[in-house]
Amino acid sequence: MIQPTSPLAQLAVALGLMLSLAGSSGCSAGDAPTTTEGAATSVVAPGEPGSKAGEMSAGGWDATLAPVDPRAEQGAAASESTPGQATSDPSTSSPQNTMSDDQTEAAPTEEVATLGAGCFWCIEAVLEQVEGVKSVESGYTGGETDNPTYKDICTGRTGHAEVVRVTFDPSVLTYAELLDWFWRLHDPTTLNRQGNDRGTQYRSAIFVHSDEQRKIAETSKRDVQPTFDDPIVTEVTGAAVFYPAEQYHQGYYFDNTSQGYCQMVIAPKLKKLGLKY
Repeated sequence: MIQPTSPLAQLAVALGLMLSLAGSSGCSAGDAPTTTEGAATSVVAPGEPGSKAGEMSAGGWDATLAPVDPRAEQGAAASESTPGQATSDPSTSSPQNTMSDDQTEAAPTEEVATLGAGCFWCIEAVLEQVEGVKSVESGYTGGETDNPTYKDICTGRTGHAEVVRVTFDPSVLTYAELLDWFWRLHDPTTLNRQGNDRGTQYRSAIFVHSDEQRKIAETSKRDVQPTFDDPIVTEVTGAAVFYPAEQYHQGYYFDNTSQGYCQMVIAPKLKKLGLKY
């Protein structure tokens, strides 16, 4: 080839050569460097040196080989973790934000028990003073009549028992400990009677709300039997519809401490148990 002698001619030849090379390669300025693997030519995507997911074949981008964000790979690994573990956005999480393998759900802060032990005024006055008890509500359950009144219950013909519905904190007072108070506050060996209160409405009964409560109640009943001379007749049965008693029955004792029944029956019971009376 004859070399151009003038600087202008040399510049023109160089420019022509550059244009020719650009047209044949198909790469624009700033593209990633090419690599050769066998007969195929590939381009490594910017930011992903050597990554197969970022390669481009000579025919163009392969849709199945889209670039992979390493954060997305971390997220996929987290989603395959052991069930029960908390997962979070890997781009924002830190070791302090993850849950340990042995961490479990928080224990419930409330549980409900339904107990029959004679007149509900007596049961309520005792249990509302026990630490761990959140509320005590007098009512009726275990019968056939809908929406019974106190007058209905007193006939003994509705099948209901006078009971209290106790809401308590099991982290402070367990169900078994609540039943310890239940056995102490009445005589569970007298069938359908507590003192001078007679009738099925005054029966001793534990109305359980779960299989676990039933198991605990049966065990408690068996374990406490040796402390009584006569057989315990307390029934352990599934909880039924609970009907709240009339408002004047709620908190009856402390609203009526001068009333005869309260002075003769409830106050001595509270004193014996070491409670306020």
